[in-house]
Amino acid sequence: MQIRRLSAALCRVRISTISSKVVKAAAILFWLLIWHIAAVVIGERILLVSPVTVVARLLELLRDAEVWHAAAFSTLRICCGFLLSLVLAVILAAAASCIRWVRIALEPLVQAFKVVPVASIVIVVLIWVSSRNLSVIISFMMVFPVLYTNLLSAIDSTDRDMLEMSRVFRLSRYRKFRLVYLPQVYPYFLSSSSLSLGLAWKSGVAAEVIGIPSGSMGDLLYEAKVFFATADVFAYTLLIVMLSVGFEFVMKSLIRAVGRRLEAV
Repeated sequence: MQIRRLSAALCRVRISTISSKVVKAAAILFWLLIWHIAAVVIGERILLVSPVTVVARLLELLRDAEVWHAAAFSTLRICCGFLLSLVLAVILAAAASCIRWVRIALEPLVQAFKVVPVASIVIVVLIWVSSRNLSVIISFMMVFPVLYTNLLSAIDSTDRDMLEMSRVFRLSRYRKFRLVYLPQVYPYFLSSSSLSLGLAWKSGVAAEVIGIPSGSMGDLLYEAKVFFATADVFAYTLLIVMLSVGFEFVMKSLIRAVGRRLEAV
């Protein structure tokens, strides 16, 4: 009897999951249809192109080695900016949770990164560094406050009873980290990393469009805009979205793998 109930429950879960995927797919198709109808009604390729035209143009562009070079150029630099912010956010959040003056010293810097417009930061940074490394710095500056703030909040909200218990049982620093802090901080770390990955790409490509480093995705987007190549603008945007989603999938998989590894040790 219990086995039948369990089987029925599992079936309901599977049906619910499938239904959710179908609804999401239907929503995507609905908006693609709206986009296509709008393109047909407007009838001006310079203003709006259909999704079919965008995909076809992207397939054409992917035959060009320059596009692959630009994708690799931007991906490498945005990844470097994200990873740099990730490492520093972990280190500085841990330090700020233990040392009060570190928290006080970092607070104005973090708030400045949050409120200063990307365009202003890009212009200032271009005075100091080459435009080829602009996306590294901008993606770092945009992502760091999100990761740092979320990690620090997670550490601050750690269960005080668990911390007291760790002191009573005299747990080592490593065991205290694995048994007390890791379960508390890891969900915040995963969610903030997921949010920051998209932000890194948005800010990094925006910086490239302003700084126009040669051989970047931002350079290709700017060139397409100058020549009113609307299909190219949409195609490059679609490619950037695909790169962002792929990078997010890889990073989240790595973070989950590291988290499982730490929990198992």
